[in-house]
Amino acid sequence: MKILITGAAGNLGRQLTQQLSRNHEVVGADIVGENVHHLDITDYSACQALMQQINPDIVLHPAAWTDVNGCAENPQKAILINGVGTHNIAVTSAQLDIPILYISSNEVFDGKLNRPYTEYDITNPINPYAYSKWYGERAVQQINPKHYIIRTAWLFAHGGNNFIQAILNAVKAGKSLRVVTNEVANPTYTNDVAQAVAQLIETQRYGIYHFVNEGAVSRWDFARYALDCAGFTETPIARISRHEWKRPSLPPEYTPLDNLAGASIGITLRPWQDAVNAFLAIEAGSAS
Repeated sequence: MKILITGAAGNLGRQLTQQLSRNHEVVGADIVGENVHHLDITDYSACQALMQQINPDIVLHPAAWTDVNGCAENPQKAILINGVGTHNIAVTSAQLDIPILYISSNEVFDGKLNRPYTEYDITNPINPYAYSKWYGERAVQQINPKHYIIRTAWLFAHGGNNFIQAILNAVKAGKSLRVVTNEVANPTYTNDVAQAVAQLIETQRYGIYHFVNEGAVSRWDFARYALDCAGFTETPIARISRHEWKRPSLPPEYTPLDNLAGASIGITLRPWQDAVNAFLAIEAGSAS
């Protein structure tokens, strides 16, 4: 299978490339990075030209502006990249009858449900980043009938700037930690998402899927577990409310995802604790 991956220089894009290159011909595209085709997804003509040139069997579309605070400060840019950019990829793939797999977010939900969200619960984005990802979902659903929509949450990756590394870097720098107790979701390892995507695209069972590591946890408990596993058991973490952590974008409070659709066809992700252990083991091996 020939696979085109947008955002191939990003954290998830790199992992998807590494995972899928084992069994498929993978072509990467991004606005930055080396050994990839240069592509600005907000340029419709460029998207059309590249899709026609590559003529892939499927396009995976993780490319996005994921800076949630930046999106809050510049919502028009968020819509342009995450909404219009995704619309361009959806249109060009549909024109060539190419399936599309779009990476979305748990933040398309408003966080007011008292249970984990299933794939077909009603979406209601409450911040600019979330709205831009919801826009992308709608574009994909309405334009290309051969679509997979993958919602994930709290991604952590090797070489990326994410929550675990931010916590560990702060401790190593001697900084005090204050972490929110009342935001809850699923910590999710990019390596595990990539493996799940590799399984899914072999099925041609289009639809919406929630690919997150099993189990939900607060930001504070996530931080505490990661520090304990990394050997910082004596490091204190102050508990704070989400409203005490001032930032441009306020995420939804309770957005665990339930992987019903994937599990129904045998695609599951391990518990988040096991994923964190595996992540830290590789990080430790790289540092030694």
